Amino acid sequence: MVNRLHKAALTGDEIFATGMRDQWHAVCPSDFVARGDMKKIRRLGEDWLLFRQSDGTLRMLADRCPHRGAPLSQGQHLGDRVACQYHGVQVDGGGTVVSVPGMPGCNLEGKRLVTSLPVQEVAGAVLAWFGTDPDAEPAPLGLPERLTDDGISHFLCYAEWKAPWRFTLENLLDPMHGAFLHRESHSMFGGETSAKFRIRETDRGFFFEKTDQRGVNFDWVEFCRTGIDWVDLEIPYPPTAGPGGSFGIVGMGTPIDAETTAVFFWRYRRVEGWERDVWRFLYRTKLEERHWVVLEQDRTMLEAMAFDADQAENLYQHDLGVIRLRRLYRAQAEAQAKALQEA
Repeated sequence: MVNRLHKAALTGDEIFATGMRDQWHAVCPSDFVARGDMKKIRRLGEDWLLFRQSDGTLRMLADRCPHRGAPLSQGQHLGDRVACQYHGVQVDGGGTVVSVPGMPGCNLEGKRLVTSLPVQEVAGAVLAWFGTDPDAEPAPLGLPERLTDDGISHFLCYAEWKAPWRFTLENLLDPMHGAFLHRESHSMFGGETSAKFRIRETDRGFFFEKTDQRGVNFDWVEFCRTGIDWVDLEIPYPPTAGPGGSFGIVGMGTPIDAETTAVFFWRYRRVEGWERDVWRFLYRTKLEERHWVVLEQDRTMLEAMAFDADQAENLYQHDLGVIRLRRLYRAQAEAQAKALQEA
């Protein structure tokens, strides 16, 4: 059994700050790790090693040698295993010690002593299961249909923002900011600057939507929990932006630590045949740059906010989605902390 005592000390506040456990999270773009390469990353406040085996299989290990705790990421890639630089201890992709060159046959060999996370690669991104019990099977992963539908074409946009993960998700559960922060953009200049909202329940989460405007601006967002948390939204496009109708976004935010977030945005449109080629050409040559301008507006705003900005708020009806999200995550964090203490 893999040692998980360091996770038992997590409090509800720590989980709320560094991310929910016992669910899937987006980790990084797949092309971050080429075949035969290794990459150190930090996610949910912990250090990890991603390494792609010689056969192309991606592995994710805690970045800590089971011998003396040295970082495996400073070691040597040996095809299907990693050798620690400190004393040469070799660990395979499942976290099992396969060789101790300094003392062959010692009792470390054959034991699974390093946490190894289940991973999947989907739509150009690495997804990993962050479980509190490394011996338990991960929950089923329900993928956003926008990323699996052959009739939809998408591009992955990845960035790292110096803002708490909850700020990035709350930004997406706040459609009204589009009419102000992004009003000068190519896609969110229309519509009213006042609105009424409602929450509409679904079997996988909820919609937060305007009741008096649709198809004009950033008018709705759906928050989904399908083993992984994600949001879906659509923003109307003018005819000059080419075929495909509204422009959609599937968004995820994964905590790097309590103050930094890895953000993932899949930008999509429903296009097939020659229209698909036109959309992808327009995106690369014209629209992508405009989209980054909008994202930079979000990043600049969120990074400028104080870490404890949510402790001095005065909320109103437009913030129902944000309030709902916070209550959900706070309750989950406290429940997970309690389960860890009881374990």
